This record gives sequence, structure tokens and C-alpha cells, in this order.
Amino acid sequence: MSSTTLSIAPVDQVTFHNSLVDELHGEVAPNKLPRQVPGYHYSRIDPTPVHDPHLLAWADDLAAYLGLSRPPERGPAVDALAGNLVTETMKPFAARYGGHQFGNWAGQLGDGRAISLGEVQATDGTNWEIQLKGAGPTPYSRRADGRAVLRSSLREFLCSEAMHYLGVPTTRALSLVATGDEVVRDMFYNGNARPEPGAIVARVAPTFVRFGSFQILTSLGEIDNLRTLADYVIRHYYPELGEPGPEVYLRWFEEVSRRTAVMVAHWMSVGFVHGVMNTDNMSILGLTIDYGPYGWLEPYDPDWTPNTTDFGSRRYAFGQQINVALWNLFQLARTLTPLITTNVQELNKGLDVYRTTLAETQHQMMLAKLGLTSGNSEEDRALIDSLTDALAETQVDMTIFFRQLSHAAYCLLSSTDQPAQPLFDELWSAASYPELGTEQEALQHWFGRYATRLRQETASAEAVREGMLSVNPKYVLRNYLAQQAIEAAEAGDLSVLNRLMDVLKTPYAEQPEHDDLAAKRPAWASDKPGCATLSCSS
Repeated sequence: MSSTTLSIAPVDQVTFHNSLVDELHGEVAPNKLPRQVPGYHYSRIDPTPVHDPHLLAWADDLAAYLGLSRPPERGPAVDALAGNLVTETMKPFAARYGGHQFGNWAGQLGDGRAISLGEVQATDGTNWEIQLKGAGPTPYSRRADGRAVLRSSLREFLCSEAMHYLGVPTTRALSLVATGDEVVRDMFYNGNARPEPGAIVARVAPTFVRFGSFQILTSLGEIDNLRTLADYVIRHYYPELGEPGPEVYLRWFEEVSRRTAVMVAHWMSVGFVHGVMNTDNMSILGLTIDYGPYGWLEPYDPDWTPNTTDFGSRRYAFGQQINVALWNLFQLARTLTPLITTNVQELNKGLDVYRTTLAETQHQMMLAKLGLTSGNSEEDRALIDSLTDALAETQVDMTIFFRQLSHAAYCLLSSTDQPAQPLFDELWSAASYPELGTEQEALQHWFGRYATRLRQETASAEAVREGMLSVNPKYVLRNYLAQQAIEAAEAGDLSVLNRLMDVLKTPYAEQPEHDDLAAKRPAWASDKPGCATLSCSS
């Protein structure tokens, strides 16, 4: 469909489509009390109205793509984004799914505080689901109230968009709306519950179907529902694979595995830690989904996780994400076996696709981060492996290290007799955390090897630097920056949020007027709640 055939309109005046509700098996929820919902894919349920909805933030670029106009602070469009207004074409629903949480099967989970309004058609003719997180209780709310606080909602809004502009496969966020209500939360589950301002974030994705959407069906023997869901996902989101059937199911699992590998490779490339990689938090489209206790590596530590719930096992630490994604895919493969009439061992090909795609994608990304083209692959792999070891030993700031390396590479190539030591000293000064120690020998040795290898490249110094700057971001959403935006917003000041949002739209640009947003984590943030430590409630 041509973009000229679609007009810009407020969200309360656009036509919603409802493919999931219309094509899958659902119930009309009799009430909002938590309960088991066997036999269905979703529950039709309306959001619970809030006291005083008003707009805090808006994603202009995404809205333009979706054909949506920016609403005023209050009004019908904001009412729709807060759940206070359900239009005639919306068919709100909460999805049913299960999942493994921290490696243990948890049974039914589902959308406990998220309600989808339906799908809107973007300017390119594709359909995108709009989901309100924090819209009130559903049958899947268990012990919670279905609400979300400003703290977690702002973090999800910012990070969804920041990841998009970094080039990471991700769900998006359209709006952040304050509710005018307070929500009681115990941030660290330690008996210190307190009221906090409530908010609702409008999340956007082609679909929010996840691994756990399939798992709950197989676990309870709902094989017809399993097949119906698989067919729906393939026909709508993987149509290039052909009409669903046993062979297509296998190719589909391989493609899910490939997309998941690409997503995780992107995470590792920019130092992103998801924090809670449960199978119910894994998108069937290979998109980053459910932003909770996430973080970025600051001191490079493969064992680091921002999630206090995971401090005991560090199952979801940065260095474990590759293996956890593979484990999650294995669980999905087990779930799909009832659909495979041939040898179910064929599903192992999908796991092999994940392994090979992940390894190759990571290697190519790391070469680009180092300004290297494919040459002696074995030597380059050894150089890369030794770098990750050296980074872990010295715990330099990952983002700053690679950004500064981009400029050091230019100097190394500009003059063949440029000594490496002064460049390394400058790099170390910019990226190291003195409080973590001054041991730099491993990284210094690696830098010498790198200088020798880099000078084998034939591209100009300027071309190498520009290429490196295009893949090594200067700005990422460090947790202490998000926390500063949260505290300001809670005090009624949105300028910190707005500035951060604008800067993160071009994370690879220098933007020297915003250098303070590219600084190392300050000492005060190393142990401050919301900066270094978060929970699944964050």
C-alpha cells in the first residue's frame, strides 16, 4: 500500500485490526479475578480506567511511521493510550502463555498487566500491535494489581527506543502516560513497599507472541491450539516459508533460531544485559521484549547482572546470554515436537542454525568494531578472544573503550611510526575505573597486537575510523542516566527525559554538547538502587 493512501490521525480515530482475536481461540473474561484459563489463547478484557491520564512522552518517529499524530497532553487520544477509552474497532485482550522462569517451569503466566488494543496499519501497509503495559488486572495477574509505576514504565519507554536507534532488533514504545494514581510497589521485595506514581507505556510490535505462548499449550496437551497458533504466526509473520505443515514447521523453527541468534549477537556487541531471559520473555520474532532489570556493561564483567533476583546464580549474566538463548530455543523445540510427523531430531537443525549464526554474526560484528576486514580468520579470532579476556581482566568501560579505540585506530593508521604507548595511555585513562584497580598489562599487550594487525588494512585511516564510529556507540542508556530521568520526572521535570531521548536517537553521532551523557558511571551510582541494582519489579 502506498504511504500516500494513509492519512495521519490520532490513535482514537484510527481503525484497529484484530487478527489474533479473530483467528485464534479466546474467551470473554467474566471478570478480572486471577484464575487458570485452560483451552484458550487469550482473554478478551477491557483496561481499567485511571484517574487523570496525561501524556509524558511520545515517540515521534514511530508515530509518524504508524500514521499517528501527536496528541495534546490530555484528550481522547491520551484516554485511549491510558485505557480509559476503548473505540469501536478495538478488541482488547490479554494473552495466555506459560514459561520457564530462572530455569524452572512456572505453568500459566500470561499478560498480568498488559492489555493489547489491536493492530494499526503503518504507512507501509504492515500491521503493528499496540499494547498497554500497566492497564489494570487481567485473569493472568496472579498476585499483582495489573498496574505499573512511572519508574519501570519510563525505563521501558526509553530503552525500547534506544535499542531501536542502536540497530538492535526490538519491540518499540509509542507513548508514556501518567495515570494520576499511585501504585504500591516493593522495589526489592524486602518489605519496603511504598506508593509510587503510576504510568502506562504503549508498547508496539508486529506481535507479542512469545516462546511461552506455545509452551503452555503443549504442557497441557492442547495440540490443536498449538497447531493453530503456529499456523497463525507463520501465515502472518513468516509467509515466505509457505503454507504451514510439518516441513514448514521445521524451517520456521530454524528461522526463529536464526533471528534469535542475530538479536543476541547485537546484545553482546553493545554490552546489553537483558536481566531476565525467561522463556516467556523471548519473542517468537527474535525481538528484544519485556524491558525490566536490564543494564549495559560499564566495567566489563561477563558475570555481571543488574537483576538482584538473579544474584545467587547469575543465570542471566552478560556472559551467559548466548547459552541461555540456546537453552530457551531447546525448550521451544521440545514444545513443537507434536507438530513434527517426521523425525523430531530434525528440530536439532534449528539449534545448529542458532550456533552457527551466532558465531558468525558475532565475529563479523567484532571485526567491524575493531575496524578490520576479513583476513586471516584464525588469527583474527584469536585476537578477538584475547580482547574479551583482557577486557574482563581489566574491567574497563566497554562502551567508552570501543568508542575511544575508533579514534586510536585513526591515529595508528595516519602515521606508521606513531608509537602505540601514548595512544594506549589515553585509551586507558578514558575507559578505566581507578577504584577497580590499575592492572592494565593484559589489555596493553593486546593493544600492541591490535596495532600490528590494524596496519595490515588497506583502507584509509578516515574510512576505518568512520566505519568503527558507525558501530561503536558513544551513547547508551546507562542505568544511572535512566534513574536521573526517573527522579526528575517524579518531581515534575521532563527535561531530563526529553534530552536523553533526543540524544539516544543518534547514539553513533559525536554530539559534543552532550558529552556528559557519555561519561563513565560515577562513583555514587556504583551501588545506588536503580543504577547498579534492580529487580523484576524495576
